[in-house]
Amino acid sequence: MKKTYTLTVEGKNRDRLLDASKHDIRKYIKRERTKPLLAGADFWDFDCKLGATAATAQPVHVAALVTEVDALVQAGGDMFYVEVAAKAGYRTLKPQTSAQGHEDDLSEQH
Repeated sequence: MKKTYTLTVEGKNRDRLLDASKHDIRKYIKRERTKPLLAGADFWDFDCKLGATAATAQPVHVAALVTEVDALVQAGGDMFYVEVAAKAGYRTLKPQTSAQGHEDDLSEQH
């Protein structure tokens, strides 16, 4: 999804346009997450970009996308650009630290 949202439309409330744009973003992400996963994939991950225009868009984490939209609009923007691309996500094991391994050894001794 690559889209520019305008928040200044004649006869429409700016706050309602902002709410509608955030709803549209959430709806797109939800729709993409319900699609069947690719072979070997664990989850759907998203590459997101946000900015005042497509040229100034910066990468943003999907969990912070809506809050970043709010921050961008409160800074005085009349429009913003959002890009959300779904990709297959693969889980990785977290490396075990030596402190965690030591605690496991102590619990086995008792």
